Amino acid sequence: MKTIGLIGGMSWESSAVYYQLINKRANELMGGFTSCKSLMYTVDFSEIERLQHEGNWKMLDHMMAEAATSLYKGGAEVIALCTNTMHLCSEAIKEAVPIPFLHIAEATGEAIISKAIRKVGLLGTKFTMEKQFYSDILRQQFGIETIVPDKTDRDEVHRIIYEELVHGIIKVESRTMYVDVIKKLEESGAEGVILGCTEIPLLISDKDVDIPTFDTTKIHAEKAVEWAME
Repeated sequence: MKTIGLIGGMSWESSAVYYQLINKRANELMGGFTSCKSLMYTVDFSEIERLQHEGNWKMLDHMMAEAATSLYKGGAEVIALCTNTMHLCSEAIKEAVPIPFLHIAEATGEAIISKAIRKVGLLGTKFTMEKQFYSDILRQQFGIETIVPDKTDRDEVHRIIYEELVHGIIKVESRTMYVDVIKKLEESGAEGVILGCTEIPLLISDKDVDIPTFDTTKIHAEKAVEWAME
């Protein structure tokens, strides 16, 4: 089994879920007392959040590269970044270390294609919904069309992530809002919806909506384990 290096802390709520998922999946595959060999580098999310909203992606690139380098020096043989938004720093991570980097959008694209879906809604932070790093991979590598909510809904989806979900706050009214947004995406032709922020599955799952949801946290974590087991 190879050692997975996890860059976490964005937020620690979802990073804790990653840790649970990789160990559960490793045990499902190997049985017995198996757990997953892993290292986690946890950043201070207060710094990350400030730099994100300042638009200082150069410093964020540096921080993610530094985290990846620390994991590599510690013995990691593959890197997984436990967040969707910070995949904006993917190239900086790839340049920093000579080991594979498992991109969350690529893992998600494989899951979507496996269900023969070609048009999906994308929920996440405003950075994920409004920048092209996610949708470009889905379109170019998998032929998947991505649609996002309108600006008013994007603002509210983003607010709920930063003001509630990253703090572990789950509100019924926020779940209702997300369900309404997903219904609008479905009416616009979405055959499924990407829960493209690793905190969103804390709030929404398949049982809440009429179209398939793609839990990027679970998809990414399990893909990392399968790679480590190869």
